[in-house]
Amino acid sequence: MKQHIVRIALGLVIVFLFIGHAVRLYEVGIVSQLDHIIYDARLRLTMPGGIDERIVILDIDESSLQEVSRWPWPRDVMASVVAKLFDQHQVAILAFDLVFAEPDYSSGIKRLDELAAKDLKEMPGFADAYERIRPRLDNDGLFAKEIKGRPVVLGYYLNNDKGAKPIGAIPQPVLPRGTFASRDVSFTTWAGYGGNLPEFQKSAASGGHFNPVVDFDGVVRRVPMIAEHEGEYYEALSLAVMRTLLGFPKVEPGYPPDRLLKRGYAGLEWLRVGPLTIPVDETASALVPFRGAKFSFRYIGLADVVKDRVPAGSLKGKIAIVGTSAPGLLDLRSTPVASVYPGVEMHANLIAGMLDRSIKQKPNYIVGAEVILLLIGGIALALLMPVLSPLRAMLVSIVAMALIIGLNIVVWTQGDTVLPLASSLLMTVGLFTTNMAYGYFVESRSKRQFTELFGQYVPPELVDKMAEDPEKYSMEGRSEQLTVLFSDIVGFTSISETLNPKDLSAFINEYLTSMSFVIREHRGTLDKYIGDAIMAFWGAPMADAEHARQGVLAAIAMQARLLEINKLVSARGWPPIRIGIGLNSGTMSVGDMGSKVRRAYTVMGDAVNLGSRLEGLTREYGVGVIVGQGTRDLVKDGVFRELDRVKVKGKDEPVAIFEAVGLDGTVDRKVLDELKLWHQCLKQYRGQEWDQAELSLLNLTRMNPDHKLYKEFSLRVTQMRASPPGAAWDGVMTFKTK
Repeated sequence: MKQHIVRIALGLVIVFLFIGHAVRLYEVGIVSQLDHIIYDARLRLTMPGGIDERIVILDIDESSLQEVSRWPWPRDVMASVVAKLFDQHQVAILAFDLVFAEPDYSSGIKRLDELAAKDLKEMPGFADAYERIRPRLDNDGLFAKEIKGRPVVLGYYLNNDKGAKPIGAIPQPVLPRGTFASRDVSFTTWAGYGGNLPEFQKSAASGGHFNPVVDFDGVVRRVPMIAEHEGEYYEALSLAVMRTLLGFPKVEPGYPPDRLLKRGYAGLEWLRVGPLTIPVDETASALVPFRGAKFSFRYIGLADVVKDRVPAGSLKGKIAIVGTSAPGLLDLRSTPVASVYPGVEMHANLIAGMLDRSIKQKPNYIVGAEVILLLIGGIALALLMPVLSPLRAMLVSIVAMALIIGLNIVVWTQGDTVLPLASSLLMTVGLFTTNMAYGYFVESRSKRQFTELFGQYVPPELVDKMAEDPEKYSMEGRSEQLTVLFSDIVGFTSISETLNPKDLSAFINEYLTSMSFVIREHRGTLDKYIGDAIMAFWGAPMADAEHARQGVLAAIAMQARLLEINKLVSARGWPPIRIGIGLNSGTMSVGDMGSKVRRAYTVMGDAVNLGSRLEGLTREYGVGVIVGQGTRDLVKDGVFRELDRVKVKGKDEPVAIFEAVGLDGTVDRKVLDELKLWHQCLKQYRGQEWDQAELSLLNLTRMNPDHKLYKEFSLRVTQMRASPPGAAWDGVMTFKTK
């Protein structure tokens, strides 16, 4: 029992270790890493695949860089691209996953301005020419003019580098300062930003940051829909695109119902944008709903737009995003679906997920759901594992993990919810491993110790059972109601004289081994061998309510096994043997007894001595098994022959002795008839009815001519008739047994 309690305690420690990780008291790295691996695997297995034609990526790829020029391209070229996309190709919205942070002087306008201010300032007619020429050389002005009034969304980046500061311009915050006061939201807070030229941002319809969340393993799985800078809140590029597409609806933070808020939970769970509900986590980040591997959207080289190689009307009504897949422009990310993945396509996936309402949710309350699962499943397994065999524990663990995975898949596919899986799986594996390891290293050691203590006495199956709760068993001395057995070979001395030492050793080893197995088969405890004699007992160290019955069955089985042994003995030319067995039940002292030199687990007491005396009486009565009154009374379904009432050495009071014949229903009818006649004869004998007793003995002798018992009592009747014992005679015989 103590071992089970220890196992349960260890199991609960493991359960609460994983719960601590789940509630973020600390982080177990391997659990977080496995959760990411599982998340990525689920994502890849359930991606819809195919090409989403609603969104097109205008790629600044290596080919475009070679064909047009190195990046950044002149702004007049970009202005021309904007004009063609809206006027010629009729895109619905245009987003830039890049920043226009620096002025474009490639047209020579900067030099022209310098000449106009100094060297050519006084030249006649130059001022008029300057006013006509400059607008055509102002590439930035051309670009600003081209995007003005069109649904163009500019990108920018936020940064937290040392010394970060605002550079350029960014759009107005989507939510004002104080929006999330007293709310449980852990925003990504940024110190600085890299924005676009102010005239560009002023002309554009909107703008959004393109910063992802990079997890500790370097993989991008989320993008913050809202980021904080100086207490105000700015939207992501994908969210800005959707708001522009929907006519700039407000962003409304979403919280659970008030009844939950009153219980102390105030976590942000979604953003409401017009008709859209965008699930976010506690950092206001959305999981990227990857459609597939790279190129799940149509890619068109931006050079193809510049060179008019894109068929007219093929982009009509599409959401166009200008980005890059060129390695040199450093917008490649590691994602769950590819180790090298264009950042621009993550924005496309988010926009598609918003349109399809397919963004998975991982709200803050999912921590509570995980804790409940860990608590219920963990406690159930911690209580169940210690009582199961290794095979059953393994099967239960497999079933538990299958159920956990099945529930997780249902929540993922049907509820669009991300439920952490690693903690539950590792907890199940941990509980199984701990139980098996404890069983192997601790309980196996206890079992080995038990085997060393009791293995030479007790059957292996009892040792196994005792080892399950070793505290219940001890070798310390105590007083118990037990049954003891003594057996001895009749006339062994004369038999041994006929055998040489080698044959004698083989004979005695075979005999003792065979009889010892019979005793063990009946759950007996082997005490010792005394030459050819065997001493055994029942009821200790493991309690047995049927100790007397098991002892009687063992004694009868030993006599039956003797018939088999004699067949082998005769085949070898050795003399056949007979054995006498004495059994007695009563109060005995049992425990580890002896001296400092040698000790043994044995029994002692008056009841033990009587058992030894009863074995000696088997020779006097010519029977195989004699039991005392205590054993006779405890075996209710036994068939016994009362033999006599005797006084033995060391006993002042006479004792009744019985021959063990068998159990009810197993004794032949002829034997039962013989026993009935014998008990009648014994009654006549004790009543001094000598003639009737003599007649009964004559009939018994006819039934069983060789039985020594009948010859012994016939002799007694003859003696009693010749010399009557008198009226005070109690029918007790006195024997000087060994």
